[in-house]
Amino acid sequence: MIATPRFSALLAGALFITALSGCSSADQPKKETAAPASSAAATAAAAKAEAPKRDKVELQFYMLGNAPKDLQIIQDEVNKLSSKELNTTVKFNYTTWTDWDQKYKLLLSSGQQVDLIFTADWTQYQSYAKKGAFLPLDDILPKAAPALTKYVPKDMWEAVKVDGKIYTVPATFKEYVTNGFVWREDLRVKYNLPKPNSVETFEAYMDGIKKNEPNMLPFASGADGNLIVNGLRDIVHNSVGSPLYGIGINYNKPSEVYSYWGSDEHLGDIKIAKRWMDKGFIPKNVLNVKDSTWDQLVSGKAASEFGDNPARFNDSLNKMKSTHADWNLDYFPFPVAKGYAQPVHPIHNGFAIPKSSKNTERALEFYEKMVTDKTYNWLTSYGIQGKNFDVDNGYYKMIGDNNSNGFPREAMNSWAWRNPDLMLFEKSFDGVKAIYKELDKIQKPDIFTGFAEDYSAYQAEKAALEQVEKQYLWPLQMGLVADVDAGLKTFMEKAKQAGLDKVQAEYKKQWLQYLNEKGIK
Repeated sequence: MIATPRFSALLAGALFITALSGCSSADQPKKETAAPASSAAATAAAAKAEAPKRDKVELQFYMLGNAPKDLQIIQDEVNKLSSKELNTTVKFNYTTWTDWDQKYKLLLSSGQQVDLIFTADWTQYQSYAKKGAFLPLDDILPKAAPALTKYVPKDMWEAVKVDGKIYTVPATFKEYVTNGFVWREDLRVKYNLPKPNSVETFEAYMDGIKKNEPNMLPFASGADGNLIVNGLRDIVHNSVGSPLYGIGINYNKPSEVYSYWGSDEHLGDIKIAKRWMDKGFIPKNVLNVKDSTWDQLVSGKAASEFGDNPARFNDSLNKMKSTHADWNLDYFPFPVAKGYAQPVHPIHNGFAIPKSSKNTERALEFYEKMVTDKTYNWLTSYGIQGKNFDVDNGYYKMIGDNNSNGFPREAMNSWAWRNPDLMLFEKSFDGVKAIYKELDKIQKPDIFTGFAEDYSAYQAEKAALEQVEKQYLWPLQMGLVADVDAGLKTFMEKAKQAGLDKVQAEYKKQWLQYLNEKGIK
């Protein structure tokens, strides 16, 4: 993904069980080819010949986030192609970023027709797959999408398996989606502020912004009560991923599981959030803010982000400069401070077919086009050439600016069907590749993403805990509670009443079993 949305997205799907009972190198390696040209041509010709003989269907395709302004134009162009070649049309649907996690859960539990849906580690792909939300694809892929089956390397197919079955089509673009500080570099230079490379220097930078730009938010935040503490857990406490239910797992000591919630460590992080609120870095209505953090940055409403990845930093930079050429952003990766970086796991971006789909094979046929066919891939990734973008010496070039262009680069949030053999990048992406090369030097394996939680034994407690968290913990962790000691005590009491001890004990048991199976010490 360009970017992972916010850290607490890993809590998405907490109520879902009751209904069910998204690089090691910046230079992309060549994968196993999708199919010989003659074979691919024969497959395409056969599909085209067969298309008029079967019923026409409309696929319901679901992405997270906000739809681009010119989505209908792009959809119409896609349907001209797919009608002729597959006798299939598609309706692209978006959740918006507001309460996307609840909307996602409902899409998978309501029984409404969904033929293709975005998956990622942060959308709880592993758990949803384990509980039967998606259809297994192992037997269908070779028949419905032979080129796609061959295109995705075998090790990636293996990496996305849950209980031995494939439930999602992984993206093959290798990248780092590690977090980092993002800030307005032009303002930092103008006011001679420190460069953020630690929590302390980040806070000093925000102090300077508050003093010199009183009408600008120093800190881009929103309706995510885990934003600050999970950023602190990442850069300060070396946490493995974003483990759920307040469980603490340190990357260097993964078997030493502890309760982060209620600990001195947790209290200290809450006090940092309270201090930032008291200093005016965060708006009082933070939990009702609808704009994404990167949109706040691009528009000039905010001067920094606490946690974003290199690719989305670059995307924000380009969108911002398209309307404000004199503004500038800079980036510091958390892994540089921590001493190690984890390349993206194949689970990070993908597409699955929910169990409610009635068009499984047709959905895979269409998705194969999205990934392997340049016409479909460019149209849904960059828009219409000559209208939305041009190619300049091999680089992507936006036509117009972020406001006038109705379909900027990857406006459909097309992270999952990125094809390294077809991708276009802005010239500025060379800087991201440079970041990737530096992270290559300190890379370590992702030990968390392969873990698939099974919450069958504590589904009721999980649902209750989510509600307690949003009611009592989120305001506390965003600095909205005056007495943090008393607030944390109240939250812990409510959490234990909801079944926290049972949930943590079962999760810990599963995690330790996973470590043992994988041979992770």
